[in-house]
Amino acid sequence: MTILYSFRRCPYAMRARMALAASGLPVRVREVLLRNKPPEMLAASPKGTVPVLVRTDGTVLDESLDIMHWALSQNDPEGWLRADPAETARLIAQNDGPFKHALDRYKYAGRHKTDGAAHRDAAMDILADLAARLEANGGQLLGPAPTLADIALFPFVRQFAATDEDFWASRAPASVQGWLAGHIASPRFAAIMTKFPRWQTGAEEPLLTAR
Repeated sequence: MTILYSFRRCPYAMRARMALAASGLPVRVREVLLRNKPPEMLAASPKGTVPVLVRTDGTVLDESLDIMHWALSQNDPEGWLRADPAETARLIAQNDGPFKHALDRYKYAGRHKTDGAAHRDAAMDILADLAARLEANGGQLLGPAPTLADIALFPFVRQFAATDEDFWASRAPASVQGWLAGHIASPRFAAIMTKFPRWQTGAEEPLLTAR
C-alpha cells in the first residue's frame, strides 16, 4: 500500500492530498508532528519536510508537485492535467516563489523582522494577476473548470486570507475571494482535511478519503 506522510495544515501537503484524492488511488496517511518527525519518515526522506509519498515498490516522492503529477498521471478523471503545461508551470512558479516569499513575511513579520504590510501588498499584486485570469477564463485560473494550477495555488491563498480576515474581506479581489471560497467549500477539501491522530510506529494508518 502507498503511504503518505503528511501534516494537516501544511499547504504543500494539502495540494498533494487533493491530487491523490482526485486520482482515487488507495493511500494510507501517516499524520506527523513536524517538531517530532518519525524515524520512518526521515529514513525515507532525510530532508524532513512533508509531504513524503512512499510507493508500494519502495520508491519515494518528497516534493508536493511530483506527488501531484504522479497521482494524476495514474488517473486524472477530472482532467486536471489538461491545461497548458507552460502556463501551469508559470503560475505555480509565481506562487511557490514570489507569492510564498511575500506570504511568509506578511504572516510572520515579527519572526522575519520585516514590514508585513509591504509584503502583504506585494502578495496582493500577485492576487490581482490571478483575479484577471479568473475573470477572463470563466472562474478558474486556466479555464472554467479547475486544473492543476488551481489546486496547487489555493492552499497558499487560503493561508494569506486567514492571516487577516478583515483585510481579506475588504481588500481582496472579489473574484479571488469567490474562487477560494469555492475550493474551501468543496467536499474533497473537507475530506482531505479530516483530522487524524498523530501516527506512531504500529499505529493505524487511515485511508485517504476521496470526498
